[in-house]
Amino acid sequence: MIRLTLRSLRAEALRMLLSALAVVLGVAFIAGTLILVDGMRAGAYDRAGAFDRHTDLGVYATGDKPLPASLVDRVRAVDGVAAAAGELTNTGGVLGSDGRPVLGFTVLAAIPTEDALRSYDVVAGRLPDRAGEVVLDAPTAAEEGFTLGSPVRVGGTGSAARPYTLVGTVDVAGTARDVGGPFIGLVGPDALAVTGERGYGRIMVAARPGTSATAVADRVRAAVGADTSVRSRQQILDEAVEDAVRSLDQFTMLLLIFVGVAVVVAGFVIANTFAIVLAQRSRRTALLRLVGATRGQVFRAALLESAVVGVVASALGVLLGVALAGGMRLLMSRVDMPVSGGLTVAGSTVLTSLLLGTVLTVGAALLPAWRGTRVAPVAALTDAAVQPSQGAGRLRLTAGAVVLAAGVAALAGAGSAGQVLLVAVGGILAFFGIVLFGPVLVPALVRALGWPARRLVGATAALAVANAVRNPRRIAATATALVIGIGLVSAFVVGAHSTKDGIERSVDAEIGTDFVVSGIGQDLPAPLAGELAARPELGVVHEQRSTVTGDIEVRAAHPALVGRTLTGVLAGDVGRLGPGQVLVHRELAQARGWQVGSPVTVGGRPFRVAAVVADEAPAMVAGTAPAGHVIEMADADFAALFPGKRGYLAEIEPAAGVSAQQARDAIEAVVGRYPTVNLMDQGAYKKMLTGTVDMLLAFVTALLGLAVVIALVGVANTLSLSVVERTRENAVLRAVGLTRGRMRAMLAVEAVLMALVGAVLGVGLGTGVSAAGMAVLARLGGDFHVVLPLGQLGLILGVAALAALVASVLPARRALSRPVVEALGDQ
Repeated sequence: MIRLTLRSLRAEALRMLLSALAVVLGVAFIAGTLILVDGMRAGAYDRAGAFDRHTDLGVYATGDKPLPASLVDRVRAVDGVAAAAGELTNTGGVLGSDGRPVLGFTVLAAIPTEDALRSYDVVAGRLPDRAGEVVLDAPTAAEEGFTLGSPVRVGGTGSAARPYTLVGTVDVAGTARDVGGPFIGLVGPDALAVTGERGYGRIMVAARPGTSATAVADRVRAAVGADTSVRSRQQILDEAVEDAVRSLDQFTMLLLIFVGVAVVVAGFVIANTFAIVLAQRSRRTALLRLVGATRGQVFRAALLESAVVGVVASALGVLLGVALAGGMRLLMSRVDMPVSGGLTVAGSTVLTSLLLGTVLTVGAALLPAWRGTRVAPVAALTDAAVQPSQGAGRLRLTAGAVVLAAGVAALAGAGSAGQVLLVAVGGILAFFGIVLFGPVLVPALVRALGWPARRLVGATAALAVANAVRNPRRIAATATALVIGIGLVSAFVVGAHSTKDGIERSVDAEIGTDFVVSGIGQDLPAPLAGELAARPELGVVHEQRSTVTGDIEVRAAHPALVGRTLTGVLAGDVGRLGPGQVLVHRELAQARGWQVGSPVTVGGRPFRVAAVVADEAPAMVAGTAPAGHVIEMADADFAALFPGKRGYLAEIEPAAGVSAQQARDAIEAVVGRYPTVNLMDQGAYKKMLTGTVDMLLAFVTALLGLAVVIALVGVANTLSLSVVERTRENAVLRAVGLTRGRMRAMLAVEAVLMALVGAVLGVGLGTGVSAAGMAVLARLGGDFHVVLPLGQLGLILGVAALAALVASVLPARRALSRPVVEALGDQ
């Protein structure tokens, strides 16, 4: 049986090629992900302690308060300490050579001036030794054309930008300080001044050579007091590695989700392929049974065949996985996702990929192999070369209808229940319902979609429809593989467009001015709003600020803007907002029994309610205040009560009679001194907020694309094996006058119908999941509803149809390759 199985594999190698291709692609995704992650993990381990190569001890604050600069001198004076320096990491900004902020999240760090503690990799020049000197990461310096000795303007939340002398460039790639934007290194006092921090995040300590690190740690611990903790070198490195690996593990889990999708799709394709191949061997299997082969032998022979296919295809998949890992790495770099390390092909990765690919193939072949053992020996004496087509049983169809209905009900009820879990459960149940009910649902859709083709193409399309639906289980399995990938792609496409539309609506509801100034990764600098308000060209300057006091969210508001973003005024006059007058949102007014004119105390100061408003805008401060418990007060009152609170966004309007261009020039004259802020109009602001959604959509679509490709391989596989099955039938059609062109058209229509049904079901499922998700978001807060990007959904259907046309080329060539007389004698 073993020799017979291996001979069959060699004889039918071409027939198993497409099945092996599905395994190759699935294993390539597994191997590529593991190779990429292994390389990133190796890079994380190598560079996790990049800035602590010479640090023997670290002093850390145990609370929220930073470590004062005076504590550094106290630590430096401890016996056995060779050097001590304060370190902080924060955000800042740098102005490029064109005078505009260099975009991207910027990391600003305090660099030790003591040689004993310096661990940076210098690319050119040197590290800063005194105030007024700066180093940048080498890529930023090169892109902006900065040269050593030239001035570089650096600023942060603490002050406007001022010039620093560039004394060197450093390499921070692959470290915790590589976040896709510039890196700025200053000496400690300059870093404190730029960031506005009152102290350091930690103190780095180097022990004198020959001294006991434990003894020095004890003396430092006694000197710094109880509000700090002292950590050893090993503890510092362990925490750095843990932080790096934790972030990597989260990214790995995300990738493995897409790997799982591709593997499931490949499993459907492999199972369907083996089901067709073993069904076409029914007569051969029955003959083996007739001459004495047992059911166990037939079953084990089928599994041996699947194992050989799995091992060979998995080995090829590992090779392709190396190239795929390089492609994923390139894709991540294109979307500004920092990637550390290279590509690492570990032995464990190769063995894991081979094992998973083989197990996947054998597991997918189990059910078809078991069904193959049901062939009775008497079947060898009949003319049937293939088992007759069987429909699904009543139990399966009943279960499928129930599960599908439950999934649809869960998706429909997710919005009213406000439960994200119901969206996931509904999507999974709906998919399994399609799988179980597919033998009825898919043929019905094929007939429905085939009706226009029959009207246009005539008998050729009618033959294609009849061929497609003759084996309901087969076409259902083929279409289901497409449902997974296209369903997820559609869900992300619809969800992304709906989210972008919701964001744009929120901007329209919350921003009532032509221009906005936003902080780049941080709050606005403290002096900025005052400087903008002092410009005569600007009529309105409002910094959006908010804080929570007690169980109430207090927001700053501008009298000229507040009426534009409110959804309704229930009582009073919003125009009275001003000194001593506040607006109260409906939920808070009802909870406290406040009315227009009621006295209100905020931060120890008395106010009166000017109006009660119905504003459905979401909370500006995450946390503690109940939804709707909001008070809005004039900017001046808010600044007096909470002078330290800053916002990340300022709304600006030109003064009366000032053109938009004059206003923009005036704003640019101010913000040009602050590299941590960015000036935009409403359209640009919306684009900035939705840019992340577009980037995520592109990344997800690229990863899910492989699952769709595997599913389309399944379409080609099913069609190709069906052509083998129908060799005599096709020959009869050709003998009675079916032209070569019509034969190609018949197979093309059949392939397109299979792909379109899977794509339509996938688009429907994905749209339903997105609609449920948007309903949940709308229930939780926000103006979200489903937006159907008909152009992109149509493109998905068009690509599926076009790919199916391509997939029909080789089966058509095979169907036409044999002479009619020879094909008529095929058994």
